[in-house]
Amino acid sequence: MTAEEYMKIALEEAKKGMGFANPNPMVGAVIVKNGEIISKDYHHKYGEFHAERNAILNCKEDMNGAEIYVTLEPCCHHGKTPPCTQAIIESGIKKVYIGSDDPNPLVAGDGIKKLRENGIEVVTGVLKDECDRLNRPFFHYIVKSTPYVVMKYAMTADGKIASYTGKSKWISGEKSRLNVHRDRLRYAGIMVGINTVLKDDPMLTCRIENGRNPIRIICDSRLRIPLDCNIMKTAKEIPTIIACSNKAEVAKVATVQKAGAEVIYTFSDDGHVNLKELMETLRERKIDSVLLEGGGELNFSALNSGIVNRVQIYISPKILGGKTAPSPVGGIGFDSPDSAVKLGSVEMTAIGEDILIECEVL
Repeated sequence: MTAEEYMKIALEEAKKGMGFANPNPMVGAVIVKNGEIISKDYHHKYGEFHAERNAILNCKEDMNGAEIYVTLEPCCHHGKTPPCTQAIIESGIKKVYIGSDDPNPLVAGDGIKKLRENGIEVVTGVLKDECDRLNRPFFHYIVKSTPYVVMKYAMTADGKIASYTGKSKWISGEKSRLNVHRDRLRYAGIMVGINTVLKDDPMLTCRIENGRNPIRIICDSRLRIPLDCNIMKTAKEIPTIIACSNKAEVAKVATVQKAGAEVIYTFSDDGHVNLKELMETLRERKIDSVLLEGGGELNFSALNSGIVNRVQIYISPKILGGKTAPSPVGGIGFDSPDSAVKLGSVEMTAIGEDILIECEVL
């Protein structure tokens, strides 16, 4: 097998940590000796051993002279766990293949340097693009110090997210909806506006078997959320944040907190939650990524405030029509094509009968 083929196996290992490693990256490792895989593992959960150390600890074979393939540069500092470079050096492994460089200032090339200083050969950039894509949220969170925000919506071929009567179940197909639940597992938080709660009474949970629910974040500037809605009825079981402005009624705050939700204040942004300030607060809580499933008003506010990093558009082969039927992005809009939000790095995927278009915000 080639180095790229072993790295693909390491990538599949890394994906097993999806939803549980945050705010750490997903990482996989494969140990090879004499052309045979003798161990493989991944970073199971934040605070636990990293992929390299797991693979080494679980290896039943002699590792002297072996190679290890790891999707991300091994760490070289003491954090919640000991450095992976030390485990590699002590194991007898003599060659390390790396996918992504680690942008974390605590590592950032020092892991590679440490290995080489100890006589270990290092090859970098193996399937770099694939390894980088796996951890986009982590890289953004480390470099920019804000959560990676993905704005997702489903619309018909004529750009409607609901009919003129307000009905939206279901715009997208079953396979697309399953993919959304995978993303609810992948990203640490899920965010909607109060209008979505009032209209749809959602749960905002992940329905993947053995999955993990994202932290629910509700933008509710005046704390209008009903105490008998699904979000509040389950706030003691599922972590829930209600973000409001400093214009919210103080008396309502205590009631919401008693029901189990955390309340985060932001200064009023023209009567709304200040989204930039909210992202800074979420960063402090180690929420590295947010899936935005809002309606048109919140989507526009998010784009206008500059917090959106990626857009996911599920397009269904249906036409609803109706001049009053809502579109994915509302608000006042931008005043000209020149001032519009620009998108790039377009990826297209067929999911069942739907098409998923994914773009980075430029």
